[in-house]
Amino acid sequence: MKQRYGWVAWSCVLGAWASVGRAQWASETGFAVVQQQCMKCHGKQSLPQAPGVAALRELTGERVYEVLSTSGSHKNLGLTDEDERHVAESLSGRLLGSAAIGDAKSMPNRCALNPPLADPEAFAGWNGWGGDLTNARFQPSGAAGIASEQVPQLKLKWAFGLPGAHSAYGQPTVVGGRVFFGSDAGWIYSVDAGTGCVYWSFMTKAGMRNAISVGPVKARGSARYAVFFGDLKSNVYALDAETGDLLWVTRVDENYAARITGAPAVSGGRVYVPLAKWESNSARDLNYPCCTVRGSVTSLDANTGKQIWKHYVIDEPPKPTKKNSIGTQLYGPSGGSVWNAPTVDPKRGLVYFGTGEATSEPAPKTTDAVLAVGIKTGRLAWSYQGFANDAYIIGCSGPNKTENCPEHVGPDTDIGSSVILKTVDAGRELLIAAMKDGTVFALDPERRGALVWKTDIARNPLAPMSGAIFGGAADDKNAYYGLSGGGVAAIRLATGEKLWFNRLTPAPGRGRAGNSAAVTSIPGVVFSGARNGMLYALSTVDGHIVWEFDTAQEFITLNHVAAHGGTIGSAGPTVAAGMVFVGSGYSFGGGDKNGNVILAFSAN
Repeated sequence: MKQRYGWVAWSCVLGAWASVGRAQWASETGFAVVQQQCMKCHGKQSLPQAPGVAALRELTGERVYEVLSTSGSHKNLGLTDEDERHVAESLSGRLLGSAAIGDAKSMPNRCALNPPLADPEAFAGWNGWGGDLTNARFQPSGAAGIASEQVPQLKLKWAFGLPGAHSAYGQPTVVGGRVFFGSDAGWIYSVDAGTGCVYWSFMTKAGMRNAISVGPVKARGSARYAVFFGDLKSNVYALDAETGDLLWVTRVDENYAARITGAPAVSGGRVYVPLAKWESNSARDLNYPCCTVRGSVTSLDANTGKQIWKHYVIDEPPKPTKKNSIGTQLYGPSGGSVWNAPTVDPKRGLVYFGTGEATSEPAPKTTDAVLAVGIKTGRLAWSYQGFANDAYIIGCSGPNKTENCPEHVGPDTDIGSSVILKTVDAGRELLIAAMKDGTVFALDPERRGALVWKTDIARNPLAPMSGAIFGGAADDKNAYYGLSGGGVAAIRLATGEKLWFNRLTPAPGRGRAGNSAAVTSIPGVVFSGARNGMLYALSTVDGHIVWEFDTAQEFITLNHVAAHGGTIGSAGPTVAAGMVFVGSGYSFGGGDKNGNVILAFSAN
């Protein structure tokens, strides 16, 4: 850091954290506090010595921590060393020390050899978020390698600890006999699926929390296949899947409050990258210039990383609207995050994705909606809005409501999970979408997204938003969704008829109910993780439990990293070639438990 930041600048950062509980110090929620408090000083024209938050985020966490721990001017705030560390981690987007301890070169389970990566098409795998371009999260019998009657015999085969990680964000991807995954510590790993030995690692510019997608590349030296993923600073990477060498990196958005959380989709030499936002966590604070992020999907050339097109959820760029009572400039329109992996339909030449709520009023018709855009052009072909007038900012209720809040605060229904493209009876195809309030609906892609059916699967009357958050699965007949309020529900694909529901109530003293993580299906079985760390396998016939495993415990790991599991609240398990892989430890609310472990199960 060449410039020296003065007392005013650093006291604003530190003061923001003085009264924040430890559960909020993870980068995801911690940055919301920086927005609420630090922006009272940072970026203000009246305080030129306090750089904007965008500038602070470009610093390394180690450099931020060094300034905080040695400046002396902030000591009267009474902050502990832990306070200072988490300030640094929030601003930098990665955990302190992760650069030093995450490298696979220092691990005892290094693979003896690194043979050429097997042809992904010739080897059973699970590529990307949904397993294939349809995002159905369904693995057929041959690729699964596990029959339903073998599931009760599943046993832990190996565990891999994520060094320096706070949360097991990244869902495992299985391609060519290798498993690829990352974490909030900002390290990506390639591991042998059968043995758990590690081939290589790569350090990103910030933490990552999405599934990795693998696809072919051309004219990149000896590289034949690349792994594609994004980080929390809107960077997209392509690495040689065999060696881990960087092929290219592209930043798809310059807004400091934007981030990539959903997995990219790879098809036809293009990478489709979803973009979400931080803003709704803190935008009610009068010091925050609400709001400027509009969600998007960007198409990149898989070989070069160059942008082909970018489709914004909200077509109109945000413009100044008014100033609030303390003089902060407000903006609109805004919102419409794309939290999910896009679904690619080469036959129709379209890419489908769900969108989130607006952040300011009026809420555009493309928020809380399914959008279909052209593969070649990125132009909107059609859209269907699942919930209208949903302008939402967290905390805008009762005495906490401010001038920044929408006048009519919406319920935050979101289509956060990927849209499923599935063939049903008589060869007809449907698009299945789910919302956080429990609404599930089917659209006809042949009729520009015409509604076919709609149903409500929410089962918890005490939690109005007890629907689907991270994703469902669909076999040839039914769709399955884990509910944030607890339990798994099954519905008929062709009609939306509700078939069964298993509440999966935690045992006394075993934490909160909740099955918000994405579910995964093989013939006869659906897998669902729980907020208390349980991993369940349910019969697709009636929903009864056929197998369960408690991941919220400590594990002996192959790489000798101290590791434990916790909440399974986002990414789901993946199944390929006779094995089940899952990350344990995604925490996002009170009573949840962090974790840093990737687990591999086998029936043999």
